[in-house]
Amino acid sequence: MKDAPMNNAHTKTILVIGELLADLISENNIESLAFSSNFIINQGGSPANLSANLKWLGNQTNLVGCVGEDGLGDYLINEMQMAGLSAKYLQRIPKHQTSIVLVGKSTGTPDFIAYRHADMQIGKIDDELIESSGLLHTTAFALSKEPAKSHILEAFAKAYRAGKFISIDWNYAPAIWNENNGQEVFEQICAFNPLLKISLDDMERFTGQQLSIAKSIDALSQVNAQFICLTCGKDGVWYRQGKGKWAYKAAHPTQQVVSVTGAGDAFWAGFLSHFIANKPIESCIDNALAIARKKIEKEGALYSSRHITLP
Repeated sequence: MKDAPMNNAHTKTILVIGELLADLISENNIESLAFSSNFIINQGGSPANLSANLKWLGNQTNLVGCVGEDGLGDYLINEMQMAGLSAKYLQRIPKHQTSIVLVGKSTGTPDFIAYRHADMQIGKIDDELIESSGLLHTTAFALSKEPAKSHILEAFAKAYRAGKFISIDWNYAPAIWNENNGQEVFEQICAFNPLLKISLDDMERFTGQQLSIAKSIDALSQVNAQFICLTCGKDGVWYRQGKGKWAYKAAHPTQQVVSVTGAGDAFWAGFLSHFIANKPIESCIDNALAIARKKIEKEGALYSSRHITLP
């Protein structure tokens, strides 16, 4: 296993590569998008949410992503800047519309439909940007389409050879991958000995089977990764380092469940925020659960309200 990151400005910087898009979220909690007629536009995209959460938590963070040359693209870039992120690595793509995702607000796993255009046009990642970062992160969503997939994998290969940490949220969804089941890309990512976040829902979608937590753990025990985190919603989180034993932490009690949308991104931001600061893994998990709880209890993004007290 790699040593913890060196304590200097460069290696504390987290580089996030992936989708910045518009989420159109239903006004009311619904089980299916078939039952909603009113939607509210929000800045979305797991990497964008993660980046903004990391920035909100005080981390040095850069986001690489693509939007269209349209009003939604203007809105999204402005939202990222308001969250404190630089627009330097956010590219405007001519003749491509900004990507949108329809999302059903839910207290469980939300129903969604993606309409993808500009988000998958990510180009070659600058070598200096890779070199100045200590950790690179992306998602299964971002890796599902070309040319983004090849450029992200190329950047990860360079980063891995340079001793950087690799992080992946394997938020797999069959509708995003179409005919490709993602197995080959997953194996390519695992060759980089990553920090792997995957939910129980992700496991079921990825394997095409209804899996118990125990069976998911058995399957993940065969995966090569520096760290694996299996999130199970209200049933807490299972995790392990390298080939060590699996450990468990319960979810933090919530006063009320307002919305689980974005809770996974909040969780992983809490984890990476402590990980890049050389904190013990148990502390990383505790912080992740604390940040996720705050998101579950709040409507909208954590980073849009400065009055929330950090743990």
